[in-house]
Amino acid sequence: MDIHGNGVLVTGGASGLGEATARWLHGRGARVVLFDLNAERGTAIAEELGEGAAFVAGSTLSDGDTAAAIAAVQTLAPLRGVVACAGGAPRSARTLDRDGAPHDRQLFDDIVAMNLTGTFNTVRLTAAAMAAQEPDGDDGERGAIVLTASIAGYEGQIGQIAYGSAKAGIIGMTIVAARDLAVHGIRVNTVAPGTIGTRAWDQAPAEMRQAFEAKVPFPRRFGRPEEFAALVEHLLVNGYLNGEVFRLDGAIRFDPR
Repeated sequence: MDIHGNGVLVTGGASGLGEATARWLHGRGARVVLFDLNAERGTAIAEELGEGAAFVAGSTLSDGDTAAAIAAVQTLAPLRGVVACAGGAPRSARTLDRDGAPHDRQLFDDIVAMNLTGTFNTVRLTAAAMAAQEPDGDDGERGAIVLTASIAGYEGQIGQIAYGSAKAGIIGMTIVAARDLAVHGIRVNTVAPGTIGTRAWDQAPAEMRQAFEAKVPFPRRFGRPEEFAALVEHLLVNGYLNGEVFRLDGAIRFDPR
């Protein structure tokens, strides 16, 4: 699939990995729609990118918001690519805290919804839109979807029971979605990043950053958002990659804490 001139939807596109990916793909000729809750930041990025970029405010948990984002892409070009970066965790908590109190149920539900349910909603609605399009290319491909998990989905740390469970769900979703959507000519892959140096880390103490970087076998640094974006581009354009999860982590394996 050639992304040049084709439409790509990036959820969580107003910050972090989503922003880096939107900028990267737009720079390579894709028609990009950023979909995010942060209207001020998303609008500013789209205006900065200029022609071939747009922003839609909303939540991946809302069918209506997601449909509006899909429609915005289709006004620019056929929807051929989706990058699901929306997610996060407002705070961490143990299954039982030090006083023996159980993890707050609503916090768990909220984090799973933000990461896993929102990703699933993105997949099902964008796949439906892609399936209605004519194939593009000799293989009958209609589009490609890239999900964002985390290495916390493999070895979540203490306090990451909700986040780790949600990201593990995305990892498990990958092969099933790829098999489900194969008949429609839609590929699905996932990136599971380790510690990537987005702007969120700018607020962290230098000692904390150094401690995380020291645990990465090689290269001994944070990953760069552009390295994530470059991998996403490859997963979109390489037509034989399907149903796979790719760790992007410098060979780190998270310690318990």
